[in-house]
Amino acid sequence: MQSEPVSPPGPEWETVCRVCGHDDDPEPFWESGWPNEGAICPCCGNEPSVSDVSVMGLRNLRGYWLGRGAPWDSPSFRPKDWDILEQVKNIPPEWR
Repeated sequence: MQSEPVSPPGPEWETVCRVCGHDDDPEPFWESGWPNEGAICPCCGNEPSVSDVSVMGLRNLRGYWLGRGAPWDSPSFRPKDWDILEQVKNIPPEWR
């Protein structure tokens, strides 16, 4: 009996962090439909995984990050003119 091929859980290509909307990293968060586990968001620290396909899970992560004051995981990457309200607008509508 042959098993069904496993289809990727996510989009073909995605560069925006689903948690915080950061989109200034050359490494994609999702590649060929699979999470790029080597990519860690320098802003919120999220590492893409299959659990990122849950809107409720993302909302919980986002709420936790915002509740802590939206700290940067890698502060040296934070732009001087960083605007959190502008950044979260980058979150794709399906992940808000």
